[in-house]
Amino acid sequence: MIALVILAAGESRRMGTPKQLLTFGGKTLIRHSALVALESLCSPAIAVLGANQEKIVPEIAHLTLNDKLLHVLNNPDWQEGMASSIRLSINHLVEVMGKNLEAIVFMLCDQPFVDAALINELVTVYRRTRSPLVVSTYENGVNGVPALFSSAIFPELLQLNGDTGARKIIMQFSEKMLSVPFPKGNIDLDTPEAYQLFLEQYK
Repeated sequence: MIALVILAAGESRRMGTPKQLLTFGGKTLIRHSALVALESLCSPAIAVLGANQEKIVPEIAHLTLNDKLLHVLNNPDWQEGMASSIRLSINHLVEVMGKNLEAIVFMLCDQPFVDAALINELVTVYRRTRSPLVVSTYENGVNGVPALFSSAIFPELLQLNGDTGARKIIMQFSEKMLSVPFPKGNIDLDTPEAYQLFLEQYK
């Protein structure tokens, strides 16, 4: 089975307000991400929360689609950075699923153009090739998330620390990875100015 993890535990310090609750297309970013996860081929689907959890949970609590329920995992160590959410989710899924866990797709909640078709393409490429790593390639040529990591790479992911996300592993396994195009993946919603510019451009 292939699980999906939404990494959404950060405090959005530069934004000044929880990024997870910014709206686009009539939905908050966290709710959009959750619905994409549930619509995809991946199961189970988990959102890792941390900072501002009490404000964010109501957006996705008891959310179901296609008979799938979104699970929420609390990261008490969210201040350590994204790596702590990656480690927590892997350990949780391995404990729950054991050897049934083939791979995990990691995605962020602040990529508004992620859709289920993109996630499913990552899964399809993996199932066809058994590549240990399938990433998204942005318009600017950067490889990033959403990305699928097979269980063969879990040991390396579990060594991550601080605010080092999966990009370090993507670089490490660049010779073995495959990719799918995601032109709008590099849209960055880290500041109020960037968010306003984004809304004006894509309203």
